[in-house]
Formats: sequence, structure tokens, C-alpha cells
Amino acid sequence: MAIPADQRFAPLPNRQEAAERITTPPISFAADAWRRFKANPLALLGLITIVIFLIACFIGPLLTPWDPTTQFLAGRDQPPSAQHWFGTDAHGRDLFERTLYGGRISLAVAFFAGLLQLVVGVTYGATAGLLGGKWDNIMMRIVDIIDTIPLTIYVILLAVIMGQGLTSIFVAIGIVYWTSMARLVRAQVLALKEQEFMLAARALGAGRRRLVFRHLIPNAMAPIVVELTFSIPRAMFTEAFLSFIGLGVSAPMASWGVLASNGFEGLRSYPWELAFPAAAIIIVSLAFNFIGDGLRDALDPKLRR
Repeated sequence: MAIPADQRFAPLPNRQEAAERITTPPISFAADAWRRFKANPLALLGLITIVIFLIACFIGPLLTPWDPTTQFLAGRDQPPSAQHWFGTDAHGRDLFERTLYGGRISLAVAFFAGLLQLVVGVTYGATAGLLGGKWDNIMMRIVDIIDTIPLTIYVILLAVIMGQGLTSIFVAIGIVYWTSMARLVRAQVLALKEQEFMLAARALGAGRRRLVFRHLIPNAMAPIVVELTFSIPRAMFTEAFLSFIGLGVSAPMASWGVLASNGFEGLRSYPWELAFPAAAIIIVSLAFNFIGDGLRDALDPKLRR
């Protein structure tokens, strides 16, 4: 059936235009990142796992009847049971209570390293990248010098000066653990500081502090957050290694590294004394890695829809 000439180019009704119009509701970058993070089941599982461990380690010991430092030699090296879920160690102490108690120290060291990276590493790297020239060269040579000395050497020297214990580990980590973040942030700042928005900020009279904290760091936040989530399990492994070789916390304090070291001595006869603290280290490290992978995908602007 032929269409009359006067109706061939008739405008569409408004309701049809509205039906065919493609509209996208506005969404902020943070909301979109959280939506994509939740869509990653492993990342969400990692976040739930970390929350459970934090609650268990910092609140759980207050609810159990056992004292993590009191020895009971008559009940030493008992296997897992209804009374002692993880068994007992060589001094008769409840291993479940000791694992929760040790998690406080291991997680505290890990989060301290993350906080140090966030405060010192980000500020130092952003300042070096923004200043450029000879100041950038001097500041990064200082980072190179710090990185040339292994962390174990720092811990040994501090143990001689300050005594062996948790304080020497905190100070050693405070000396060296921010350098990787400083390098990352410096590289990001060097790539960002010649962008148009930075030139506009300078033209409007923004000072260096405003340039760093208002413009550069927020635009480099995605790689900073990802590096932060990966650095926390590295710090936890570092503490566990130092405690395993005898440079960590001293008795009667405990960390997962100390428990693993003590359990290793009786591995053949009492394998559960090593299995449970080692499992805690592995599970928490995997959880942080899952979170890091999820954040890396969620904060990537190329994947935003």
C-alpha cells in the first residue's frame, strides 16, 4: 500500500522518540567502582574474609575462657578437640586463643606498613615528582640508598640497639617500607603534572601543596589503592618471616610467625601446631590479593561503562 506523499516525512510522535532515546543515569566514579567491585565474587569474598578475621582477632580473645599467655604443662600438645578447637601447644596454651591473639600483632604490623606507605610514601613520591630537577634526583637517590640495605639488616641492628621485639620491627618497617609507594607515586606525578588540568591549576595560582593534595594525588588514587592492598600481605609475610627466624616478637607475646616457628619444631609429632597459624597467614594473604585484583579492575577508568 502506497504512503501518501504528505505523510512520507511526518515527524515521529513524542512517545516513540522517548521510547527510542537511550538514556544513562548519572553515576559517580566511586559508586561505579563499588558496583564493579561487588560484581567480582572473589574480591567480595576477600573483603568478607578480612572483616571476619579482624572481628575474630580483636574481639574473639575477649570472649574465650583461655589466657593466651598462661602455661598449663599438664595439657600440652593436645590434638584439636571440643574443648580446644585448635589443640594446645608445647606449653599447654590453647592454640585457638593464641592464633587469635597472634593475629592482632600480625595484622597490626601489616596495617602499620600500609598506613606508612599511604602517609610517607605518597607524600614523598608526589613531592619528588612535582619538584623535578635536582631535588627529584636527590630525593630518589635517598630512596635508592635505603633500598640497598636488606630489611633483615635493619632489624638486626635495631635489635642490638633497642632490644629484640615488636618495637624494632615497627621501626625497621618504618625505615624501608614506604619506598615502593614513593616510586609509584613519583612516576604517576611525572605523567600527570604536564596535563591540561595541572597547567590550568598553575595558571589560577595554586600552590605546591594544593597541586599535590588537591589535583595530583586524587588523580593517582587508583594505582595507590591497588598497591596498598598488595603491600599489606607483603608486610604480614615479612613479620612472619622475621618471627620465624627468631628476630620478631619475644615470648610470651605471639604472632602468626612465632606460632609457625614453634609449630615447625614439632611438625612430625604435632602437625596441627603449624597447620593452623600457617593457614591463617595463607587465607589472609589470599584475601588481600583478591581485594587488590578486584580494586585494580574496579578503579580502571578504561573499564568504566
